[in-house]
Amino acid sequence: MPRAFTPKVVTASDLLEGDVIYLTADDRWSRDLAEAEVLTDEADAQLRLLFAEQQPDKLVGAYLADVRPGDNGPEPTHFREEFRRTGPSNYHHGKQEAQANV
Repeated sequence: MPRAFTPKVVTASDLLEGDVIYLTADDRWSRDLAEAEVLTDEADAQLRLLFAEQQPDKLVGAYLADVRPGDNGPEPTHFREEFRRTGPSNYHHGKQEAQANV
């Protein structure tokens, strides 16, 4: 029996800066997971992923990441995505500069 489709977001890495980015419902790329479009239909998710993959001048490594509903928008279900969301593991760079992420 096939596995049930779980909610997902389209994520990638910004080509020039390397930051984690998320596709929004209005076709923008955001560095904030809370702004990501949550996809609950497998066919829609595949179409949004194709849309992302057609932007090699903006991003690299697009894929679908599992999420669950949270108080402030989607939350990662896997530690890898939580790690990617908070930025580099060395402090005082990228998203780690913001006190809220430390």
